[in-house]
Amino acid sequence: MEIRRDRYLDALKVRMHNGMIKVITGLRRCGKSYMVFHIFKNYLLESGVKEDHIITIELDQRKNKELRNPDKILDYIDEQIKASEQYYILLDEVQMLDEFEEVLNSLLHIENADVYVTGSNSKFLSKDIITEFRGRGDEIHIYPLSFKEFMQVYDKDRYQGWADYIAYGGLPLTVTMKSEEQKIQYLSTLFNETYIKDIVERNSIERIQELNDLINILAFSIGTLTNPTRIEGTFRSVIQSNISVNTIRQYIEYLKDAFVITEAQRYDVKGRKYIGSPVKYYFEDVGLRNARLGFRQVEETHLMENIIYNELRMRGFQVDVGVVQKRERNRDGVMAKKQLEVDFVASLGSKKYYIQSAYSLPDIEKTKQEKASLISINDSFKKIIIVKDVINLKHDEDGVEYINIYDFLLRENSLEL
Repeated sequence: MEIRRDRYLDALKVRMHNGMIKVITGLRRCGKSYMVFHIFKNYLLESGVKEDHIITIELDQRKNKELRNPDKILDYIDEQIKASEQYYILLDEVQMLDEFEEVLNSLLHIENADVYVTGSNSKFLSKDIITEFRGRGDEIHIYPLSFKEFMQVYDKDRYQGWADYIAYGGLPLTVTMKSEEQKIQYLSTLFNETYIKDIVERNSIERIQELNDLINILAFSIGTLTNPTRIEGTFRSVIQSNISVNTIRQYIEYLKDAFVITEAQRYDVKGRKYIGSPVKYYFEDVGLRNARLGFRQVEETHLMENIIYNELRMRGFQVDVGVVQKRERNRDGVMAKKQLEVDFVASLGSKKYYIQSAYSLPDIEKTKQEKASLISINDSFKKIIIVKDVINLKHDEDGVEYINIYDFLLRENSLEL
């Protein structure tokens, strides 16, 4: 059964014929090639595009080795375009093409061609790739499977599905694997033999052990405020390494460039400004995060927060960590400032949501604690607590709304209900 990835198909459809190179980016093995060469190509054919008007070149295949030469691939494409009608050029693993930036810029000059490219090494997947096309590249970022996409082909109920998803993540191949041993071996090997090697080779990293140590530190601390200075302290005190703050900062950027991790900045809700360091880091796929730690720390509280963050990003939101300044009397009766945290401030155009991730709300005290920051915000945007428990409460007297994790993830418009 094919997994429908409608949000990405829709993103490709609205960008058709816009005069730009459509650059499909994302973590390796997240389904970029399948999205373009199967789902999108089938859409074109079903829309009436003739098959010989869809030029597909998979540059990683040995039969296309000669087409990795820039002049030969341009000649080949010219030979395929035999009419004035619209053509579609789909290039896969474009980083294997010599001088690929020049080739893509040349393709932009073909008036009746619409160009889509994917790539899967960290050079191509750099966040700076769009600048290579001088402002004429249009990025579509593809994430690993969302929980909703995952459940399309999962053959058990959503509760067991959640247990598997939170442990092994959403890389498409893991869904097809039947045993836990298969999944563990696949994710562990993929991280070590693919992601790490790409990052090391691209950036000529010599201190590979420190890079691995950094990844482990970030994996341990998802959802925790940190910064390079704090991480340096961990290196010195725990690992007995003299790695510098600047090197740590560089390595973090390399991991972000390869879409292994994402950074969430702190935002002063009342002051309407970014605060800066410290920040939070989340993994683009929780299965890969768990693989880094040998599946020894599959704690639902932090992983649920990571999954909520990823889901919000998939839906197109800019996601920050909210900070709310509040004045209250301390034990001595003196007025003092207190800083409260909102897990996520999710913004998209005129929409904004304040969201707390709470694994459970077992009593009134825990509920008060979780919503303290939300009720300190005096604007009209929705305040929501997402919980693991299935609950009947929809909203309370303070205007805070409640939704369980399953409804949030499985309903596309769940924040608007």
